[in-house]
Amino acid sequence: MKAIRLAAAVVVILLAVQSLAEDAKVQLDAKDGAVELSIGGQPLATYRHSKDLPKPFFIDVRGEGGAIVTRGLENPEDHPHHKGVWVAIDEVNGVKFWAEKGKIENKKTEIVAAAGNPARMRVTNHWLGSDGEPVVVETTDIAIYANRLFSYDIRFAAASKPVVFEDTKEGLFGLRVANSLREKQGGKVVNADGLKGTKDCWGKASPWVDYVGQVDEQTHGVALFDHPDNPRKSRYHVRDYGLFTLSPFGEKSYSNGKEAARPLHLQPGETFRLRYGLYVHRGDTEAGKVAEVYKRWAETSK
Repeated sequence: MKAIRLAAAVVVILLAVQSLAEDAKVQLDAKDGAVELSIGGQPLATYRHSKDLPKPFFIDVRGEGGAIVTRGLENPEDHPHHKGVWVAIDEVNGVKFWAEKGKIENKKTEIVAAAGNPARMRVTNHWLGSDGEPVVVETTDIAIYANRLFSYDIRFAAASKPVVFEDTKEGLFGLRVANSLREKQGGKVVNADGLKGTKDCWGKASPWVDYVGQVDEQTHGVALFDHPDNPRKSRYHVRDYGLFTLSPFGEKSYSNGKEAARPLHLQPGETFRLRYGLYVHRGDTEAGKVAEVYKRWAETSK
């Protein structure tokens, strides 16, 4: 009987926690050059967009309990351009924006819904050429949900001249996970098709990939979602040292030359739209209900 009562109590607690999460609201607070995100008064992340940065990005993205699942900016052991969560890619009219050889300058960050489930923000970024003029104008709507799902709706528009997104593996949307979470330190990687490990998941298209490991001695995961209505399927650039991104470009690069490159050409005024998700969860892939959250996101984010 004691075991039954204990089990019932656990169920009640879990249901209460789930209800709290569903009722919680995300709060967005504009600061100088940044937007602070919180849930129930607890920090969630910071969007940094000041013009002195080489590109805007989210930093200190937190899971339940405050565990930071992204790598910090201080003294990176490699790839200093892997900053938090970002949107960038190399070889746009020959400019290496991913490697920060070209500047992505935030022109406007608008808080559309300061509190809610989701809260919403819109950013307008100019991808600048060597002449300081925009090559690409990026307009991205970001919805942040109380279950720690970040939903990105990205539109790239050619500015005053034709634009070419060339074949490259260096892009496009993703993050650098916290060092303790990465595969080389015991983390696990799995995709929607059941493939496991960075070696097998790298360069493959899949609805989602989940990266799970330890942060503050607790299991946390970060999943990336590729929307089924995107005009091209994306492939995952996922590494054992913690890089975790996906991109619709790079057929030749990701297939080691087995497939032909398919560069994207945009004429002035033409737009290319992509939708991606980033989901931070407690526990492993099953406990975090990654497949379920992906399905709900794919069906409702139209």
